[in-house]
Amino acid sequence: ICLTQLVVTHPGLVCLLSADEATGYGPVFEEQPVDTIYPEESPEAKITLNCRARANPPATYKWKLNNMEIDLNEEGSHYSLVGGNLVINNPIKTKHEGNYSCLASNMYGALISQVGSVQFGYLDLFSSEERETVKVKEGQGAVLLCAPPPHHPAELSFRWILNEFPTFIPLDKRRFVSQSNGNLYISKVDSISKSVFSNYIPLMPQAERPIRKYPADLNVKFPDTTALVGQNITLECFALGNPVPEIHWKKLDGPMPNHEIRMAGAHLHLYNVQFEDGGTYRCEAVNSRGKDYHTARLSVEAFPEWVEHINSIEKDLNSEYTMSCIATGKPKPHIRWLKNGELVTFKLIKMRFSSLTFDDSGMYQCIAENHHGVIYANAELRVFACAPTFEHNPVKRVLAAKNGRVVIECRPKAAPKPTFSWSKDTELLSNSTRVFIWEDGSLEILNVTRADEGRYTCFAENDRGKANSTGSLLVTESTKITLAPSNADVKVGENAWMQCAALHDPSLDITFIWSLDGRNGSSNGELLIKNAQLKHAGRYTCTAQTPVDNITASAHLVVRGPPGAPGGVRVINKTDKSVTLQWSRGADNHSPISKYTIQYRNSFSKDVWKNATTCENSILGNAETSTVKDLFPWTEYEFRVIATNTLGTGEPSSPSPKEKTLEFLWWRPRTFGGGGGTSRELTITWTPVQPQYYYGPNFGYIVAFRPQDDYQWRRVIVADPQANRYVHKESSIPPLTQFQVKVKAFNSKGEGPYSLTAIIYSAQDAPSEAPVNVNGRALSATEAIVWWLPLSQSNIDGYQVKYWRNQEDSEGGAQRVVVPGKENHTRLEGMKPDSSYLIEIRGYNSAGYGPPSEHLQVHTKKPPPSRPPTILGTKLKGQSVNIAWEHVEPLDNEASIDGYKVLYRQQGSSTGTLYTTSRRYIDLPLHDGDYVVEVRAHTEGGDGAVAKIKISGNSFTDYHSDEETIYEKI
Repeated sequence: ICLTQLVVTHPGLVCLLSADEATGYGPVFEEQPVDTIYPEESPEAKITLNCRARANPPATYKWKLNNMEIDLNEEGSHYSLVGGNLVINNPIKTKHEGNYSCLASNMYGALISQVGSVQFGYLDLFSSEERETVKVKEGQGAVLLCAPPPHHPAELSFRWILNEFPTFIPLDKRRFVSQSNGNLYISKVDSISKSVFSNYIPLMPQAERPIRKYPADLNVKFPDTTALVGQNITLECFALGNPVPEIHWKKLDGPMPNHEIRMAGAHLHLYNVQFEDGGTYRCEAVNSRGKDYHTARLSVEAFPEWVEHINSIEKDLNSEYTMSCIATGKPKPHIRWLKNGELVTFKLIKMRFSSLTFDDSGMYQCIAENHHGVIYANAELRVFACAPTFEHNPVKRVLAAKNGRVVIECRPKAAPKPTFSWSKDTELLSNSTRVFIWEDGSLEILNVTRADEGRYTCFAENDRGKANSTGSLLVTESTKITLAPSNADVKVGENAWMQCAALHDPSLDITFIWSLDGRNGSSNGELLIKNAQLKHAGRYTCTAQTPVDNITASAHLVVRGPPGAPGGVRVINKTDKSVTLQWSRGADNHSPISKYTIQYRNSFSKDVWKNATTCENSILGNAETSTVKDLFPWTEYEFRVIATNTLGTGEPSSPSPKEKTLEFLWWRPRTFGGGGGTSRELTITWTPVQPQYYYGPNFGYIVAFRPQDDYQWRRVIVADPQANRYVHKESSIPPLTQFQVKVKAFNSKGEGPYSLTAIIYSAQDAPSEAPVNVNGRALSATEAIVWWLPLSQSNIDGYQVKYWRNQEDSEGGAQRVVVPGKENHTRLEGMKPDSSYLIEIRGYNSAGYGPPSEHLQVHTKKPPPSRPPTILGTKLKGQSVNIAWEHVEPLDNEASIDGYKVLYRQQGSSTGTLYTTSRRYIDLPLHDGDYVVEVRAHTEGGDGAVAKIKISGNSFTDYHSDEETIYEKI
C-alpha cells in the first residue's frame, strides 16, 4: 500500500490516508480580483471584487486591503463576503480606495491572489471663467487651449465644437486636436463670416490683404515616450504655417517599423511595437516658406513574462528538489517567493531543497514584478513516501525484432527511490555485453535472438517494502528492404516516380513512410510527385515500419528550374543620371544563368517596377555588377535584379536600399507669360516644375524683368518650388507699360539657363466711373430686367450687377450677375415674390472693380395662384373637343387672374401649341393618338399651377390633383 502523509484535522483524530483516498488538492484560482474604477456618481452604490478557487476540500477566503487583513465582522463595516467575492456597500473614497488581494486556503495550503486596485473615477465640469478672445491675422496659425477639468483616470478623448452643439470641428491637414492635452491647433486661419467659438474661446480671424505666408512651425511635439511590447502607440506632431505644412516622419537609426500615417500626417501610429522599434524618431514639417523638425526617443519596455515557472508536483521524501522561476521583462523583473500566502524569500530565481520533509509540502507562489506589472505562478508541492507498487504500471508483454534492440520498462510507484533487479524465467540477470539494467529500472537487451524469448520479472525494494511484476518477450523476424528507391532528375513541371519494397514478419503489419529531408508523409511503397517544383528537390527516405522495427533507404531527387532570386542588391556608385549596382548570385537550380534583368521604381512610378536601361545591351549570367543609366537626377530609386536561364525567369530579388541620384541642373522654363492683375502691378507667370525634375535640393526660381526702354534687369528670387507666378508691386508703374521678362531655375548645384525673353504688360487701372441712368422693372414675381448707359472708358471688360432684398438681406449675401462689356442690360432671376430689391452696377476689368452706381429699387410682383384650375369635363364637337374649367380664385397674397394659358401637346413631347384665352373653356382640334392638355392661370406675377387632362381616341384621363378619372366613351 502506498501511503501519503496527510494530516486531517478533526477533533481528536489524526490518520494516514491511502493514495486512492487522497484525492484532495490545494486551491487553484479560477477568478481573481481586477482593477476597478468606481464612478463617484454611480447609481449602484456597491463594488464587487471577485475571488473563486477550485479546491478539495473547498477553500475558505480572507481579504486584505493594502496588505492588512480586513475584519469582515467589525461593527459598521461596509464589507460583506458572498462566496469568495468581497462586496463593498456604499463605498467611501477615503476608506475604501487601495489595493485588494484575496487569500484562499484549505488543509493543503494557501494562495494569495493577484492585486486588484479600487479607484474612484470622476470628471469635473469645465471652469466657468470667461475665456479671452483669440485674435489671429488671416494666414497665421492659431492655438486654442483646452485646459481640461480635474479628472480620473488620466485618459480622456477631446473634441471641439464650432459655434454651437453638435457642430464638431472636422479634422484635416489644417486643423488638429491633440489627444494628449486637448488643445486645438489651426495651421492657417481662413477668413470666415462670423466668430468661431470653441467651448469658451472666441476666435476672431483678422482679414489681411495680401495674406502673408509663414514658415512651418511645430507646435505639437511628441515627448520621449515609453511603449510596451505588443502595444499600439501614436506619436503626435502638428505645425502652424501658411501654406499648410506637410508632415513627414522617419526613424533616424533604422527602418520604419509597421506603421500608418493618420490625421493628414499629424499622427504616426505604430502597430504591435517590438524591441527593435525603439530608437530616435523625427517629424519634419515643411512648406514653401521653411521647415521645422523635432526628434525624440521611443523606448520599448516589456511586461513581465514567464520563461520558466513552477508546476504542481509530487516528490519523494528525503529527495532533492529545485523550484525555478525565470521571467523576462524590461526593466528586469524581481522575483519573490510565497509559501501558503507568506513571504519566504526575495530576489532568488530558484528555491533548493536538499532533503525534502513532509513540512515542505504546501502551496507555493513565485511572483515576478517590474513597474509595468506583476505575474504569478502557483503550484502545490506534495512530499510523499511509500513502498514500491506496480498496481498502476505493471511490466508489459514486449515484442522485439531478431538481431535488434529491446527495452523492457520497470516503473513502479515508490518513495524513496527503490533498488532494481531482474530475472528471466528462474535465472537472475546481471549486466553483461548484451544485457543492461538501467538506473531507472528498465532492462535493455542488444542483438536479440530467439533464445531471449521468455518471462521477465522486475524486483523493486526500498526501506518501506518491496514488490515485483512479470512480463514477457516475443521475438519476431527483422524487416529488410528488397527494393530501394533510385535517384531521379526532372525539370520543373515534370512528374517524378520512386518505389520501395520490403520483407517482414508475416505476423506483423507493415507501413511505408516517405520523408523529404526529415519531413514525413505516409504512403504505400510507391511515391508519385506530380508537377515537380523546386521545393520538391532533396533527399527522399523510404521507411518500412512494423510495430516492432523499421528500416530505411534513401535516394535524391534533382529538380531543374529557373534561377533563384539574387541577393544583396545594393548601389556601389552613383552619378546624377546613373548608378552602379552589385549583387550576389542566387541558386542556378541546376541550369546555368544566362542573363540578368534590372528593374527600378521611384515615387513617381506609383510602385510599378520598370525595366532599367543598362550600359550593356545584355547582362551576362556570370556578371555580379552593372550600371543603370538614363535616370532622373536627385530622385530616390529602388532596384531589383532578376535572373534567367534556359528553363525560365526566376523570382526577383528583394529591393535594394533606397538611393537618391546626385543633383543636376539644366531645366529651362517653357510655358511662360504674364500681364493683367491689380492696378500698379506687374504679374509674371510660368509653369512650375514637377518634383521629379528638381534635380537637387533647395529648388526655386529667379525672375528677371525690365521696362522695354531700360537696360538694367531686376532679379527676384522665388524660393517656393511650387510657385507659378511673381507679382511685382510698384506705385510708380504706369498702366499697360511694356516689360521684358525671363525666368530660370536654381538648386543647390547652381543656376540653370534663362528662358526666352517674353513681352508682357503691367496691369491697367480699374474703371474710375460709375454707371449712370440705371433703370429697370419687375417682369414677374421672380424676375426683373435692368439696363444702364454704357461707360465711355475703353478698358471695361464687363459689368457686375448685384441685387438683394432691401429689408431682409444684407449686402454681403447679395446675388450677382456678370455681364460682358458689350452689353448694357441683363435679366435678374431667382428673386423672391412681392419683395423690394436694391440693385447696384459697377464696371470691372483685370485690375479690379470701379465705383458702384446709385441704388435702383425694384419691387417684384405678387406670386401667381398656387392652386391649379379644376377641369369640369370634355365634350366632343365634330372634329374638335371642348374642355371647360372652373375659375381660379387667387389668395390675398397672390396676383389677380389676367387669363388662362392652354398648352396642347402630344403625349411624350415637351412642346406643342400654346393658346391664350380670357374664357373658362376652349375648343381644340381632335387628332389621332394620345394628347395632353395643360391649363394654368396667367397673371402679371407669372403662370400658376397646372391642371392636366389626357385626350385619346375614345377616353379622357384627368391628371389634376394626382387623381385619374376615366370619362365617357365617345
